[in-house]
This record gives sequence, structure tokens and C-alpha cells, in this order.
Amino acid sequence: MRQRILFSGFWTLLVSSALWAQEPEDTALVPDAFQNHYYEALKQKGIENYDKALEALNQCEKIQPDNAVVYFEKGKNLYFMKRYPEAFDMFKKVTEMDPNNRWAWAGMYDICYDTKDYNRAIGIVEKLIEFKADYCEDLCSLYMLTQQYDKALDLINTLNATVGKSEKRELYKAQILQDAKFQGPEKNDLVEKIKKFPKDEANYIALIYLYSQSNQEEKALEVARQLEKEIPTSEWAQVSLFKYHLNANDGDKAVKSMDIVLASEKIDKKIKHRILNEFLIFTKNNPNYETALDRAIAYFDDDKTIFVAKEIGKFYQTKKNTPKAIKYYEMHHRAHQDDMEGILLLLQAYTDHLQFDQVGRFSQEQLELFPTQPQLYYFRGLALNQQQQFKKAKEILEAGLDFIVDDMVLEINFTLQLGEACAGLGDTKKKNEYFEKANQLLEKTKKR
Repeated sequence: MRQRILFSGFWTLLVSSALWAQEPEDTALVPDAFQNHYYEALKQKGIENYDKALEALNQCEKIQPDNAVVYFEKGKNLYFMKRYPEAFDMFKKVTEMDPNNRWAWAGMYDICYDTKDYNRAIGIVEKLIEFKADYCEDLCSLYMLTQQYDKALDLINTLNATVGKSEKRELYKAQILQDAKFQGPEKNDLVEKIKKFPKDEANYIALIYLYSQSNQEEKALEVARQLEKEIPTSEWAQVSLFKYHLNANDGDKAVKSMDIVLASEKIDKKIKHRILNEFLIFTKNNPNYETALDRAIAYFDDDKTIFVAKEIGKFYQTKKNTPKAIKYYEMHHRAHQDDMEGILLLLQAYTDHLQFDQVGRFSQEQLELFPTQPQLYYFRGLALNQQQQFKKAKEILEAGLDFIVDDMVLEINFTLQLGEACAGLGDTKKKNEYFEKANQLLEKTKKR
């Protein structure tokens, strides 16, 4: 049997076992002529000479026209040759001769799947389920492929109740429930399950998700409160309660819920990031909760996908709150000292805040670690110009020019700072040359 899974939004099949795992039993003794042709067919199939294998099997058919094994073998060779209609007919003939030949039914199923004839495959899989219940998983996939979502949902719920949940079926279910017309019956089903099994956390979580998907926040909150009452230790209840407390402007309770969620190992990081973002916006308008925000960031120290402190710094920088941006960029730098984007963001924030001593000191420290980064030379030269150390500024900027590669904006900035350095040194001719060059480069950027 082929196992099929949903992967990145596309239907993909994985072959987990050999296509022809077993042979149908041939219990009858056969005459030598038949046996010779039959073993010749097996030999030729083994070396992928399928045409010659079929020739030998045709001889077998002449000798024993009622032997299902012959037609089954012909079906396999035709399948390997991708002569699918003929192969299907052979397997079908076997099932007419022997309705309980599971392997012939499986052969027809493989052909239907390979040729994407999923509607035809459904009837065949329904027969295969009589032999092996595992084919219910395939039937579920076929319902999804043929967009028979009502049947798929019924089967998913049945399988969940009888054999337990699976990741694949949960993905299917989530896809189906994006359609509002399927949410009503599912909500009712979950309400009944909660009444029957009040200590089963999974039903509450699923119902909260459905209400949230359909913008029924009050209903979702009601379920979250019920979950908290029935299972006081539930971490999932705090996800919805956090949102409620935030909307009610109750920062203390929101912080309590947030801390539980962020410390949980059960709750997905995407949900945690969403909660942190919502609390960040709340903190912007309620700065007395900034300490709680800083504490929350610590939960993400090991997160390699998103640098939370840096992103919060960017948030404050776009809001023109440079001191706050600096605070979070510095927090990020302490934890991730080799992140060049973070270094440059911090240098830019120092510059925006006119902290040129900090720009000079920090850029010099980073140049010792990253001597080929041209942006660091730029910030170092900028700081020296602001400190009226024009000779040093000119030297450092000239040294950094060698490391610029295909970055005209940075080259313009270098050229302007070199002009400033020459102006400070009283070299009017050079100053004019650099400013003229900067104008020429600027014109080039406009034409791009």
C-alpha cells in the first residue's frame, strides 16, 4: 500500500514499501511446459525485459487460460511498461476470477493513482478496506483530492475517535474547516464532546480555534474560561485569556497569562510571537509595563528564527523613539554579537540620537572584529568628523573605500564624509572634488 501525505500545500505520494510486496499464491501443480514459460517470464521481468516476459506469459495463457496468476503477472509487466489501460484490464480480470485477490485490487488502485483517476480509485480503495483497515487513510486522502470535504470530515472524525489523531488528518481537518459551511456542524460536535468529556483539553482548544477563525471572540473567550475552570492548569486557556485581559486594559492579568504561555513547551512559537507583538503594542501606550516586556524577551533568547529584541528595536525606530530602539538593539547585541545587521542598526540609532562618542567607540570595537566591513569604516569616519578629528577621519574613510562592492549609496555617503574631512582640513579643492563626485553618483542612482 502506498502512504500519502500533505506537504507544503501540495499532494505528494511516498512509496513506503515495494509496489508488489507479495505474490498471489498458486497452489496448483503446473505442467512442465507452463512452468518453463512462467519461470522464463519471471526471469525476463527481473531484468526488465517486459516485452519478452509478456511473450512468455502469452504462452502460459494458451496452456492455462483460466489461471489468474498469468493475468496478474501480465498486469504487472504492463504496469512497468506504463501501459496503464491494458494493465488495469488484466488486474480487473483477476478480480473477476478471484474477487478476494487483494493484490489485483491494489494493482488497479496504483494505476488509478498514477493516472490521477482519483474518483475511480475511491471505489477500489473501499474494496481494499475490506482486506486492510489502513486503507481508510488512503480513502481520506482521496476524498480530499476529489474535494469531497463532507465525506472527508466524517471519516476524519471517525478515525480520530477509533484509532486516534494523526498529523496528516489534522492538517486535512484544518484545511476543511477554513470553509465556514463546515464549521457549524464541527462546533456542535465539539460542544457535545466537551459536555461528554469535560477534562479533554483538545476539544476546548479546537473549539477556541474555530470561534477565533470566525471572529467570534466572545465565544472563544467563553470556552477559554470554561477550560480554565475545568482544567485550572491548562496553559492553552491563557492564550485566549491574555487577549481578553489586554482588550480590557488589565495589564497585570495580561502579564500573568503571557508569562504562562511563553513558558509553555506545548504552545507553538508562532502563537508566542503573536502574543509578544500584541503586548509590545500595549506597552507602547502603557510604558509602565516595559519591565514585563523585557522579561518576556528573555523567553526567546534561543530562538534562531526571529531575533525578538532586534525586531522590537526596529519597531521603536519606525516610531521615531530612538532611545527605546537603542535599548533593544543593545539587548540584542549582548546576545548576538556577530549579527552584522544588528550592529549596523545600533550604529545608525546612535547616529540618529547624535551620540557620536558612542558611534566612534562602538564602530572602532567592531572594526577590530570585522575589518572588511565597509559600513563600519563609514560610521567610524562619520564620528571622527563630528569630533573634528578630520585627518583620522580622512584616513579611515580612504581605507574603507577599498571594501565597497556594488553599493552606490554607501559610496555616496563615503564621498560626502571625505568632502567634510577635507573641508575641515582646509583643502577646498579636494572638498569640491568629493562633493562633485557625490553629485555625479547621485545622478547615476536616479537613472537606475
